[in-house]
Amino acid sequence: MRKVSLLLLMMLSLSGFAQKQNPEGRWDISIYRDGKEYPSWLEVYHSGHKRLTGHYVGISGSARPVSIIHFDDGVLRFSIPPQWEREDNDLQFEARFSGDSLTGTLLAADGKKYDWIGRRAPKLIRDKEPVWGDPITLFNGQNLDGWKAMGNNQWVVENGVLKSPRSGANLVTEQKFTDFKLHIEFRCPTGSNSGVYLRGRYEVQIEDSYGKDPQKDYMGAVYGFIKPTEMAAKPAGEWQSYDITLVGRMITVVANGRMIICNQEIPGITGGALDSYEGLPGPLYIQGDHGPIEYRNIVITPAK
Repeated sequence: MRKVSLLLLMMLSLSGFAQKQNPEGRWDISIYRDGKEYPSWLEVYHSGHKRLTGHYVGISGSARPVSIIHFDDGVLRFSIPPQWEREDNDLQFEARFSGDSLTGTLLAADGKKYDWIGRRAPKLIRDKEPVWGDPITLFNGQNLDGWKAMGNNQWVVENGVLKSPRSGANLVTEQKFTDFKLHIEFRCPTGSNSGVYLRGRYEVQIEDSYGKDPQKDYMGAVYGFIKPTEMAAKPAGEWQSYDITLVGRMITVVANGRMIICNQEIPGITGGALDSYEGLPGPLYIQGDHGPIEYRNIVITPAK
């Protein structure tokens, strides 16, 4: 009888603990600002028996640590210091938790308040190996057919090269994809910066990083999340290449013939994503708003 009672107490205790952990997990967030929807992301997890902590990705920037997340009576609250915001005020979040949704407000660094909602992020687990289809040439070397500029277009095509001579609009494919293999070549001038967004949501960083130690915001990184195992960058001004495989959340990156990320999980969207609907197909998008950049030989092989 005593063993049964102890077992029951343990089950009740674990049940209560699990109940407190309900907001744990990953959340795809939409922030509503000035009549528009902007993507964001939150991860909540426990630290010990009494604390919740996590990571947050805003409309721009990288993943930021959240030192403590308060959760009382179904209400979740946390604050984080500014990152790329001009103001020096903390961002303050509050949301009501209900099953698979969070509904709340954000008090931004500029003092303005915005509504936001969170949806539980899909796990994107694949139960079998992909079967690859036929390669698709995304850039024909002649014009911008199949692409559209997100703003006033500064992109030009010269001698088979796709060029952004100055900071301006980002470029996105008209086609959308789920799982795929991608080959892309790029040339980054001294001090410049770009990125390749997979499904329009996960940025593999391009930057003048030759001679630097690997970091989560240097070349080869999944921006803010995954640091490459080594720095494979060539000197600025030289042609370089990525061969990227994305299946569900799992990514492998080969840079200039060297594997620098091997089948690692991307936790969530990165700053600058087009949207936060991770379960949907998305386009390839390349940054043109961080300085001059050139691309060529862009070929994607989608899974059937």
